[in-house]
Amino acid sequence: MPNSKQDYTTAILVFANSSQEELKHKTITNDYTLFNELTAQTLKTVEKSKLPYFHISEKEQIGTSFGERFTNAIEVIINKGYEKIIAIGNDSPQLKVSHILEASNQLNAKKFVLGPSADGGFYLMGIHKSQFNKSVFKKLAWQTSNLYKQTLESVAISAVEAVELRTLYDIDSVNDIKQILAYTHQIPKKLLLILLKLLNSREQHQKICYPFLPQLYFKNNYNKGSPVL
Repeated sequence: MPNSKQDYTTAILVFANSSQEELKHKTITNDYTLFNELTAQTLKTVEKSKLPYFHISEKEQIGTSFGERFTNAIEVIINKGYEKIIAIGNDSPQLKVSHILEASNQLNAKKFVLGPSADGGFYLMGIHKSQFNKSVFKKLAWQTSNLYKQTLESVAISAVEAVELRTLYDIDSVNDIKQILAYTHQIPKKLLLILLKLLNSREQHQKICYPFLPQLYFKNNYNKGSPVL
């Protein structure tokens, strides 16, 4: 559903580091191509939403912990005059424009939005500035499997209604790549080729790649999506 009316109160925060920085925290072979493409696909998806966006990488982030850097990034967007922020990362290949627009619609209804990732974190958060408590957000269990649950609990305390989007996978390890390849029709072709090549280089193609090759070569309708916080 296209965003026909320009929204000047909502902005997207793409909280995503460079590939060099990402690889310091991921258990994946040093393949810059993967994270470069993940970021590129994410920005393409964001641009299709027609909402203003800001890409904040490690160069602009402020703080010593992930929680501090993410929280400060949200505050930066609020200080620019935006009332509603949709925060995403760059490692959820299944992310679509529809997820972003659904979050925008729910924010317009004054609801808090979370898109859970399969590892217990989240790939998208939609928040109104009135719901933003900097001290509470800094203390959340960032980068743990309890993040999603703890975030929902903190929202419940504030009596704000939360809306949950569908669960998606994010990419932090080779095992995540294996899981996400069960959804080849949801992954852009160029990114899919990179993922298959990465597994092949790790001598795991006999177990993982071959079952999906027919879909790769005979399906043309790939959704353009991408990237967890």
